[in-house]
Amino acid sequence: MLGSGCPQAAFDRGLSMMPHVIAVDAGSTDSGPYYLGAAVSKMTRKAVKRDLRQLMIGRASLGIPLLVGSCGTSGTDTGVDWMADICAEIAAEEGQTVNVGLLYSEQSPEILAGYLRKGAITPLSPADPLTLKQLQSCDHVVALMGYEPFAQAIEAGADIVLAGRTTDTAVLAAVPLMKGLPPGPSWHAAKTAECGGLCTTRSRQGGVMLSVDEEGFDIEPLGADNSCTPWSVSAHMLYENSDPFELREPGVVLDARNAAYVPLDARSVRVTGSAHTLAPYTMKLEGAGAVGHRTMVFSAIADPKVLASLRTFLEVLRNHLTSSIGSVLGYQPDMYDLEIRAYGANALAQTGAPPPTIPPVEVGLMTIATAPTQEMATEIAKFCNPVLLHFPLNPDDPMPSFAFPFSPAEAVLGKHYEFKLQHVVAVDDPLELVRVANFTVKHGVRCAAA
Repeated sequence: MLGSGCPQAAFDRGLSMMPHVIAVDAGSTDSGPYYLGAAVSKMTRKAVKRDLRQLMIGRASLGIPLLVGSCGTSGTDTGVDWMADICAEIAAEEGQTVNVGLLYSEQSPEILAGYLRKGAITPLSPADPLTLKQLQSCDHVVALMGYEPFAQAIEAGADIVLAGRTTDTAVLAAVPLMKGLPPGPSWHAAKTAECGGLCTTRSRQGGVMLSVDEEGFDIEPLGADNSCTPWSVSAHMLYENSDPFELREPGVVLDARNAAYVPLDARSVRVTGSAHTLAPYTMKLEGAGAVGHRTMVFSAIADPKVLASLRTFLEVLRNHLTSSIGSVLGYQPDMYDLEIRAYGANALAQTGAPPPTIPPVEVGLMTIATAPTQEMATEIAKFCNPVLLHFPLNPDDPMPSFAFPFSPAEAVLGKHYEFKLQHVVAVDDPLELVRVANFTVKHGVRCAAA
């Protein structure tokens, strides 16, 4: 992911192998709905600029395209523009003359409402059919592009393509497919390399080199002391994929049932037998919208008696807080949400999971108040403060003291976002929902291309 860094020695080795294209993903939904809902980047500008500079210098040295997908983490229009500013800044600083293509895939509710009315939007399991109200509750909606917009931008003369939300694989499959190589090997290679070094034995040692041909593809790490194995390569079909043999992309389904993974040497793998079938062209929709504001209180418990009966303690604590919030603040349970997570004892487990068989030594109690306004969320969190510090397991127990790790104990988390969409939209043209723009940087000046 752009901004996470690639060792310079590994990158230089990749350039020495004379690639036809440099491709990198810059985002995903991995980090939750906030970045899409707020249209901000997860990565810092300095980290992104560091990596983009490395890629732009490498690209210029070989005169090959550079493709960046899902700009700004979630691929909103704001994310593309943010990346375009960084790109122009680097080009000016490095004295580069570049043509930059911009691909926008953020969608307005008004446009998508038309597709909804004609029945072109369908749910992905386990979502329900989309409603107009649900669509309009999104602050931002993006449609995941396939490879075709990248191919068109390259054919139009772009040196660098900065794209909104794309499928993780499209940015890597674009050049092999536009050169006429078979979809099976092209998409399988792209799927394998979508997370760079994750398909290697040392995932933090940089990216990989793909070589795609008519029969299959070869893959090896950029780092000289890293390796790909049949296990590390084949396992990536399981990554973020419900079926280890099929991968659905816009207009195509990769079939890896008959794929064979053979080591070429101690570092690289040859994959053959990947096939494909054509499918109706659809684009996945991702949407996020605000559902309130949150304030958090974090406390720590090391009381052995409490920890030995933690589930009972949490139940009594919640009942006490809910009752007190209603009687003192006048807020009924349907007006807010109070979430209590006991880190160190099933905080990440599903609701109703059995308690640990051995009491934990200590537990961090994360209490999150979610309410329609920030003021209300903070008021509830502050009301919880003294209870979270001194609440006894039993009414006749001496008053305990727990701990707050910081003061003030309340941390304002701001707007709370949720993913709203799990749907696909059918289109007749892969570029139907994509808007294209471009600019040039020459002699340090950015201007719109003719």
